[in-house]
Amino acid sequence: MFTRLAPGRDRPCFDITLDGQTVTLQAGDSLTTAFLLSDRPQTRTTPLSGAARAPYCAMGVCFDCLITLDGRPNQQACLIEAQPGMVVTRQVGKPALTPAGGGGSDQGETA
Repeated sequence: MFTRLAPGRDRPCFDITLDGQTVTLQAGDSLTTAFLLSDRPQTRTTPLSGAARAPYCAMGVCFDCLITLDGRPNQQACLIEAQPGMVVTRQVGKPALTPAGGGGSDQGETA
């Protein structure tokens, strides 16, 4: 769908994994680049209707580029510079979230 205007000859290339497939990017690319260069640019589906969403603003304002990165959901692909070995998946619906610290609230507990 999209192609690079000019390959960066002086930028090293490396691989990431996108939905189980290897994608080659260049140093300095955001994770959004991996989606836009693929045959399926959508990064997620909406929780209610399941509608496909793709990167829109590419500057962190719209949240349409939410992905799961290395097992962490709700990461904005447009704000993350790709690094070798990253494992990226499209986010389907509403991800399951776990509370910070792995437990419930300690309010109201007494010793």
